[in-house]
Amino acid sequence: MSARNQSLSPIDRASDTRTDAATLALLWQSAQILPVIDGHIGANDGELRFLNAESVEFLAASFELGERYFLGLARDGGQAYFAWHTSWINEPADEAVKFDGFRTLRAVGSELSEVDLTLAMHAVGLSNWHTTHPRCSRCGAETISDLGGSVRVCVADSSQHHPRTDPAVIVLVKDAADRILLGHQPIWPEKRFSTFAGFVEPGESFEECVSREVFEEAGVYCNDINYLKSQAWPFPASIMIAFSAITDHPESAKADGVEITQIQWFTRDEMKAAVASSELLLPPAISVARAMISGWYTEQPGYVPADLIGGESWRP
Repeated sequence: MSARNQSLSPIDRASDTRTDAATLALLWQSAQILPVIDGHIGANDGELRFLNAESVEFLAASFELGERYFLGLARDGGQAYFAWHTSWINEPADEAVKFDGFRTLRAVGSELSEVDLTLAMHAVGLSNWHTTHPRCSRCGAETISDLGGSVRVCVADSSQHHPRTDPAVIVLVKDAADRILLGHQPIWPEKRFSTFAGFVEPGESFEECVSREVFEEAGVYCNDINYLKSQAWPFPASIMIAFSAITDHPESAKADGVEITQIQWFTRDEMKAAVASSELLLPPAISVARAMISGWYTEQPGYVPADLIGGESWRP
C-alpha cells in the first residue's frame, strides 16, 4: 500500500473517549490489541497480528506490563483498537526468537490494508514518542502515560506533554520537458534514487522549505510549487508534505556531494528502461516518494505502475 490518499481516516480516533478512564478500561476488554516491541509490530503474511486482553495477560510472564495506547474505533462498526507497547522481561539473545511474529513498519507497510496501515502508523508513532519522552522537559521529573496514551503527565508539576510531529517537505522536481530529477543518498542501496526532502526549519513556510532544500541538495531554484498530498511517517516522528515544483534551469542541477551524491534527470522512457535493466531502484511502495513518482509516470498513456518495480530494501 502506498501513501494513503483519503481525507477521512478509516479509524475514528474518538478523542473524547480518551478522558474517560472507565470507558477505556471497558473497551480494552473487547479490543483488538496491536503489540509493539522495540519498534516492531505484530504482523504475519501482510496482515497485522492482534491480541485480545486475555492474551496480553497470558504473556505477562514473558513481557513487561507495558503501556496501553488507545488508537480509536473502526468507522464500520465501532471495534476498538489499542496498541500494547511492551518489552521482554528476559530478552532473548537470538534476534529470530525475539522478533518471531514481529516486523518493522518499513518492512511490512506496503503489504497492509488501509485500515491496518492507519493503525500501524498511529501505534508506531505513539510508541516512538513515549519511548523518548520519559521525563518532563520543564523540571526533569518522571512522566507517565495518560488519556489513553495521548499525553504524558509530569508526576512532579502535573504538566502535560503532547506528542510532537516534525514536518518535512518532499519534492518532485520537474523541468519544462516534463522530466523529473532524482537524487541518490550515500546511505541508500546502490542505484537507489528518489525525490528530494528535508525538515521545515523554525519560521519557515512549506514553500520556502521546498525552495531551500532543492537548492541545497540539487543546486537549482524552483517555481510553480504545488501541494500534492501528505503522509504520516513515524520514523521516528515525521509527516511528509509532498509538493511538485518546476525548475527553469535544469542544466544547472548539481548534487551537493554530502546529502546527495548523485542526481539524474529521467524521461518516462529512460526511467522504464533503467528499471527494467536494474540500473535504477525506486523508493519502496510504502513511501509517498514512490507514489509521487508513479503519479508522474502514469500521467501519460501507455505508462503503467507495473513498469516500475523498485527495490523494497531500505538499506544496503
